[in-house]
Amino acid sequence: MVQEINYTTISLVLDSWEKVRRTKGFEQKVGLILFQHLFKKSPQTKILFGFPIDVDTDSPELLGSKRFGMHAAYLVEMLDTALNMLGPDIELLTEIMLELGAKHIRYGVKADMFPMMGESLLIALQATLGDDFTDELKEAWVETYGELSGDMIRGQAQARKRR
Repeated sequence: MVQEINYTTISLVLDSWEKVRRTKGFEQKVGLILFQHLFKKSPQTKILFGFPIDVDTDSPELLGSKRFGMHAAYLVEMLDTALNMLGPDIELLTEIMLELGAKHIRYGVKADMFPMMGESLLIALQATLGDDFTDELKEAWVETYGELSGDMIRGQAQARKRR
């Protein structure tokens, strides 16, 4: 559960996220890198976001798509909101992530898709932070994303049991 992340890990993640936020157009930049990687490694996820499975991830058609840009920015904004809740609002964040997981069932998101999204996030962070993306920082992000996505997966499981 998100509530179990220690202060040192939270501090590392938040400090690095602040560096990311200082990048001009960070929502678009991080989101585009993340989705390009996700779509390359897991082509079936293109369908979840309303794109043909055979669309080239480097094509001007996709990269110039308003919908693609909106999805990219929205995901990063959601991540930003969640990260801002680490610390004082961490119990509320757990509840929100459980609800968000249940909501993602309607979109066709399955539990086995979360690790690929996490890998894609790490790729985007590494590309954005460069040499500042140390092994220690990577581990902090792995733990944090693991807890956030773990709560979403638990939310999906709870919602399925209620059906």
